[in-house]
Amino acid sequence: MASFTLQGIPISRGITIGRAHLLHPAALDVQHYLIAQEQVEAEVQRLKDAIAKVHKDLQAIWSDLPPDAPTELGAFLDVHALILSDPMICEEPLDIIRSRHYNAEWALVTQIDVLSAQFDEIEDEYLRERKADIQQVADRVLKVLTGSAHDLPRAVGVDESNANMIVVARDISPADMMQFRNVAFTGFVTDEGGQNSHTAIVSRSLGIPAVVGMGNASRLILQDDWLIIDSDAGVVIVAPSALVISQYRDRQAVLLKARKKLNRLKKTQAVTLDGISISLLANIELPQDAHAALEAGANGVGLFRSEFLFMGRTGHEHKLPSEEEQFVAYRDAVVAMKGRPVTIRTLDVGADKPMDSSEHNILNPALGLRAIRYCLQEPQIFLTQLKAILRASAFGEVHILLPMIAHSFEIDQSLTMIEQAKSELALAGIGFDRKIKIGAMIEVPAAALSLPMFVKKLDFLSIGTNDLIQYTLAIDRADHEVAHLYSDTHPAILQLLHMTVSAADKAEIPVAICGGMAGDVRLTRLLIGMGFRELSMPAALLPEVKQAILTSNIESLQVHIKKILRCYDPVVIQESLQQLASVGSTLH
Repeated sequence: MASFTLQGIPISRGITIGRAHLLHPAALDVQHYLIAQEQVEAEVQRLKDAIAKVHKDLQAIWSDLPPDAPTELGAFLDVHALILSDPMICEEPLDIIRSRHYNAEWALVTQIDVLSAQFDEIEDEYLRERKADIQQVADRVLKVLTGSAHDLPRAVGVDESNANMIVVARDISPADMMQFRNVAFTGFVTDEGGQNSHTAIVSRSLGIPAVVGMGNASRLILQDDWLIIDSDAGVVIVAPSALVISQYRDRQAVLLKARKKLNRLKKTQAVTLDGISISLLANIELPQDAHAALEAGANGVGLFRSEFLFMGRTGHEHKLPSEEEQFVAYRDAVVAMKGRPVTIRTLDVGADKPMDSSEHNILNPALGLRAIRYCLQEPQIFLTQLKAILRASAFGEVHILLPMIAHSFEIDQSLTMIEQAKSELALAGIGFDRKIKIGAMIEVPAAALSLPMFVKKLDFLSIGTNDLIQYTLAIDRADHEVAHLYSDTHPAILQLLHMTVSAADKAEIPVAICGGMAGDVRLTRLLIGMGFRELSMPAALLPEVKQAILTSNIESLQVHIKKILRCYDPVVIQESLQQLASVGSTLH
């Protein structure tokens, strides 16, 4: 077989070599047929039994989680169990069987198609990718209905004839991942998914090389094909020659040795060669993620996305999480961080999200009623969340982060809402941090260009580079047709970052970066040289970024930074960034 190369989205770092194991989904083209009236209830029961079987399987997998399993796996299994219990999954298909006389498979797929279409309208990339969770849950039910569910083969050893397994699939669910725990799997390749898919999150936490969003890899790669995953470059080499395998084995050995050295830095403080301390924080999606953040040596949580509590709660306001439910989640994360600060971002959803999709026709969700705009228009939802966050602040240091602020009145109205939440809790005799710090995300150009109104009213700033780049360059990075235009080192982006850190420094308030740039080690010296002293990223990326900081001298970096900020030629900027990468190594 001739060797060929596939390109995808790199979502973790490293190299792995092994043989392909294809994980086939349940057939999407399920049988479609109508059932007689007297068969309706039997068909309803067949679907109920399949859902109950999947519930039982998920519980068994969760119960068998090994002690060293990443916390993300258990959390995502919980999410899948919740999705399976949602009436939109466990009841609506039953109604379709009764009203339309569809067979169980057809009814389930019909409902999943409706929900998937709703998720496709979501602007927020993280939430949009939760569509995959619904499809993965449905896939497990379909496998039970069609009798195609099966266990994965177990590897008995690792050698040339029984190589490490690289899983190739359209997509991979957390439950599927746990079935690999008894096999020598070392990497993932998927047709679908992105930076925020569960495959991405878990592979980063496991430190397993993975490339996603490859389009048709599962159709091009054959069972037992030799594969090389270079997840630094986002490349998968299919049927490589013996010489190429040998070259990558050498590179792999070097990377493994370097990773072992990095792990020894977990408890080391991130301080530059000239004595400047940098706070390295973790981004989390679930309360359970706080344990991994602490283990990785994070100084705190720089971004707790609260959206996970609202996932899958479609259709009705009464299904939104209660104040108590939110409080418990926030409190658990705060307690787990053992006194380190936890920054909780308020709800970053909008009218384009599933909870409202039946009521609005959004022409451009990115510019519509989202984030703080949505919260201010739904004050009861906002107030409930603020009270839950404030209650959690009684258990440790908590900061409130407001997303997508662009106007002065949005700041004023948000602060008024926070004061109202404080008053209601005080009246009820419930404790909270009365001096809780309040900050805003800088993620639209309007915010970066009007910083004086932010620094006068707020305690800190946090730059969401993903959205800032998207809005500044007018690029949806999830759109593969324009993804090549997405540039985190575009001169306009660098100028906005510089303006923000300078304004915050002048006002003597902290400013952090919690977007993708913070965890990109190529940019670490650029950011700390510009003046950023707080970087927040996925916990697994902390050691490598810390190493770059430990080998950096801020004073020496600033000469190069000034040159970069004066330049508007992309080629020269890239050359200067490469020079920055070598500055630390020459000083170390």
